[in-house]
Amino acid sequence: MSVFLRSAAVCALLATPAAALAATGSGSGANLPAIVTFAIFIAITLGITWWAARKTHTTAEFYAAGGGITGRQNGLAIAGDYMSAASFLGISALIFADGYDGLIYSTGFLVGWPIILFLLAERLRNLGRYTFADAAAFRFGQAPVRLSSTFSSLTVILFYLIAQMVGAGQLIHLLFGMPYAYAVGTVGLAMTIYVLFGGMIATTWVQIIKAVLLLGCATFMTFAVLYHIGFSFDALFSQAVAAKAAIARAGGAEEAVAAQSALAILAPGGFIKDPASAISLGMALMFGTAGLPHVLMRFFTVPDAKTARTSVLWATGWIGYFYLLTFVIGFGAIILVGGNPKFFDANTGAMLGGVNMAAIHLAEAVGGDVFMGFVSAVAFATILAVVSGLTLSGASTISHDLYASVLRKGNPDPVAELRLSRITVLALAIIAVVLGIAFEKQNVAFMVSLAFAVAASSNFPALLLSMLWKDCTTRGVAWGSATGALTAVVLTVLSPTIWVAQLGAREAIFPIASPTLISMPLGFLVIWLISRTDRSTRAARDRAGYLAQRVRSETGLGAATASNH
Repeated sequence: MSVFLRSAAVCALLATPAAALAATGSGSGANLPAIVTFAIFIAITLGITWWAARKTHTTAEFYAAGGGITGRQNGLAIAGDYMSAASFLGISALIFADGYDGLIYSTGFLVGWPIILFLLAERLRNLGRYTFADAAAFRFGQAPVRLSSTFSSLTVILFYLIAQMVGAGQLIHLLFGMPYAYAVGTVGLAMTIYVLFGGMIATTWVQIIKAVLLLGCATFMTFAVLYHIGFSFDALFSQAVAAKAAIARAGGAEEAVAAQSALAILAPGGFIKDPASAISLGMALMFGTAGLPHVLMRFFTVPDAKTARTSVLWATGWIGYFYLLTFVIGFGAIILVGGNPKFFDANTGAMLGGVNMAAIHLAEAVGGDVFMGFVSAVAFATILAVVSGLTLSGASTISHDLYASVLRKGNPDPVAELRLSRITVLALAIIAVVLGIAFEKQNVAFMVSLAFAVAASSNFPALLLSMLWKDCTTRGVAWGSATGALTAVVLTVLSPTIWVAQLGAREAIFPIASPTLISMPLGFLVIWLISRTDRSTRAARDRAGYLAQRVRSETGLGAATASNH
């Protein structure tokens, strides 16, 4: 516990105004009300972590909060996990920059939830203990399936972490005036403390608090924007178009060109240029939801399958409500932020903190420094809760799927497993900080869509077919999962996002920004093809085990006993 207290003291020091101002050398860039609100939040969450650390002694408590979370609590925690920096900062920024096209993220992030509710939630809870690989590998050879799921899960987690760290770095940079690299490092340290000592119990309660605060902030901001325009959606669109035209004219555009570019925010094609890219991105957002390891992991924190279904119902309601609000927040930012020179650099014309900060600037526009400070603290809570869940998911993948299930063949040393989990947390925090600095200029919503693409191409096909298709085999799941993940990663690197924007090439080898249109069908195809042609002894056992798996997944018989081991 003394180690925890020393680490907490370091994190609290970094969160103070003095440390922030020292990092910049002056106080000119700092927002004092924002810093005070931020420091209060840090203190509260450190208290939660201290409380949770006293209750976290076993692997079940570290990974799954001992299975003692209620459906309503878990629904809020899932919503907190899902309403990430990509949702609050990224989607608002996309709508601010491109208008209509940003809404594909709002709808895409939401429509994956019926798949989880009707196909996965109950079966997953009945088959698994800590990770989705428990369910995917239930009747198969453990090593091949868990190795492939580890590769895909860590890839998803790293892409997702990049987005959160970029959003966090830009937020803290704007809030404190702290250099971006130091800001990302601060978030990495806070994330490490929360997960390292509090585990899933601390992560769950940070997510619940963050979800309540974020929903409250977004509701107030939406109400303030609608009040400003007289609660008229016609006025919302017309004033947004007028604001965009004024911005274009200020940039030197002719009247006709400015009017045409302004009207473009009400039509598709600004951000997503062709139908193939739109379909591919939509597939990633819809099916990737059902393959996110940190979200699927939450179904093991509840006591039974009925509570898992209840969790999804609560989560769907809160998430759907929140995404309706991002629509107004994004267009409100165009009106109240886009034409206000206060929020832009006088020399470069760029938005202070980058375009990802559009929602934060809107908070200041409607509520002043104090409300901006509160929203900034909530946005930090948003990022912190998500990166904590991601890091915990990555730690469980290494320690549970690799060490406990593969290396120790299901008979691990609990103390060694917990120690390995905490070492993994430290390693992931370092990697997240490095990647967050490297991808500073990327839009956070788009970076998350790449994580969704890998999840849709690998985890989702493996999980769905392993639970619902009798003829699925170990080889099929292992090769299909690995093929989907690897294809998604390679095509992402060859796409305009990486090949052109990051590596500086003149033209992308793969023309579509999201690879899901190719990689997801390929993942399903490889699982089907290899399973159908597999005539090995192992394959015969895989097929024979389907009936026992189906009974367990549909009824839950044996699930309670397994989860208590």
